[in-house]
Amino acid sequence: MAGNTSVPGASVVSRSLALLFAFDDQHRRLTLSELARRADLPLPTAYRLVGELVAGGALVRRGSGEYVVARRLWQVGLLAPVETGLREVAAPFLNDIHAATRATVHLAVRERTEVLYLERLSGRASVPVVSTVGSRLPLHATGVGKVLLAHAPDDVVEAALAQLGRVTPYTVTQPARMREQLDRIRRDGYATTVEEMTLGACSVAVPIRAGGAEGRVVAAVGIVVPSLKRDRPRLVAALQVAAQGIGRSLG
Repeated sequence: MAGNTSVPGASVVSRSLALLFAFDDQHRRLTLSELARRADLPLPTAYRLVGELVAGGALVRRGSGEYVVARRLWQVGLLAPVETGLREVAAPFLNDIHAATRATVHLAVRERTEVLYLERLSGRASVPVVSTVGSRLPLHATGVGKVLLAHAPDDVVEAALAQLGRVTPYTVTQPARMREQLDRIRRDGYATTVEEMTLGACSVAVPIRAGGAEGRVVAAVGIVVPSLKRDRPRLVAALQVAAQGIGRSLG
């Protein structure tokens, strides 16, 4: 929910952005009334602005009456530096890991208190996952998310610890236990999850540091498998090699 856009003084731009930001991974198709509610706008205002967004090529109205994000807006989003540079640099390394494991491979960055998935490679042998390219998931319930949270600023960590929602029966929801895990991630250099986001799926992830081992953590690369009992050391080693290669390439 965008919020605060119905108050007097809110600009046309802020209200239009609220309508666009009403879409997310769980809300890919919205009716006009749903758009107005999620953007916190009066229905007549939403009707006028949505019409302008459709005319401008930012939204598309389906035959059902629902609205979706237009391809033109998606193309603009791909111009963001985090998309173009990082994805292009990481692509060969991600492909190598996927070819060697046939498991789901993730490339992700942090956006506030969520993990944003920039890339996902999977195949028929991969474990079912809920992530998609462009989707956002809780930091505390995913391998790549835990890595990014472990290296996030203190205010982000505190905000994330204040909203440890339960996704599965195995999701860590106790702040003290999560702090212990974050300390261990910083010490060991990798994070793991065991059915914390999806039942039947485990993950391991490592940080990507721009420029090398002492650089700033800018992203995370991870892999999702049915179990980590036997192959964790091998997977961690493969991910660390890939992360180092990506980090050096970023410069």
